Amino acid sequence: MTAPVLSVVVLNWNTRELLLACLRALCAETPRHPREVIVVDNGSQDGSADAVAAAFPLVRLLRNAENRLYAAGNNQGAAAARGEYLCTLNSDTEVRSGALDRLVDFLREHPDYGACAPQLVDPDGSVQRACQRFPTFGSALCFDSWWGTWWPGSAIQRRYLMADFDHLESRDVEQPPGAVFVMRAAEWRACGGLDEQLSLFYNDVDLSRRLWRKGRRIRYVADAVVMHHRGASTRNFAKMLVLWHRNRLAYFGKHHGRCGRLWIRLCVWLRIREERRRIVARHPHDPAAQRAEREYLDRAAAELWSS
Repeated sequence: MTAPVLSVVVLNWNTRELLLACLRALCAETPRHPREVIVVDNGSQDGSADAVAAAFPLVRLLRNAENRLYAAGNNQGAAAARGEYLCTLNSDTEVRSGALDRLVDFLREHPDYGACAPQLVDPDGSVQRACQRFPTFGSALCFDSWWGTWWPGSAIQRRYLMADFDHLESRDVEQPPGAVFVMRAAEWRACGGLDEQLSLFYNDVDLSRRLWRKGRRIRYVADAVVMHHRGASTRNFAKMLVLWHRNRLAYFGKHHGRCGRLWIRLCVWLRIREERRRIVARHPHDPAAQRAEREYLDRAAAELWSS
């Protein structure tokens, strides 16, 4: 069997229909660079794994009994990869013809770059402005908070979210969206892959930052296009609160030391106070739901402050 040039790792957790659409798009083209597709199913309960096995027998399927979360699941798939290049691909994407070949071509032609990522578009073709600069103490305070509504917080937010970049042209970026990320497999392994302490959030930010610190640039390639269904995982903030802030705390501690951890604890305290004020607006006529969310936030605050 010919060794693949590109290994595509698709991590899945209960996104059956999106996953099948993702795999159909991958299989719809005959790539110039031979590829293998590896699906890591993180203990889905919606029949995802069986559906993949039935519809895509050539896909390598790794079944986990439980949800190992994003970093560990992608590391598992990468460990099984045989290609010279590695692509981590979200299950809520559909690659356009030639997109992954174009990303491989870029890395082959530019050995001084450590990674690259494509342009993401909505199903209607609208360009997603998803690249960001690395988070700072200022962006940590302002992100998703009223602090970012007014100047100077608004200016900090605009810089962090790269509001000055229309995403229509290729350029170097600090942090491309993690939905599609291509590296040389050997370099991924040399970097140690994704940091599993950053189990669901900030792991792609951390990997990008480690590459930049080694002098390895990252390229946003605008003429490689991938359609991306924007996720809905943050609709209920309270359920995501602990894990998101724990990962953010770990990221800032890793890159900014003790001061970073103390700063994030302060941001957490301010954020929880703000979230408590939003509970009534979410459940204006349901005192029981209000009480349950307040109790959850209080437990979350205690857990995060002691971590």
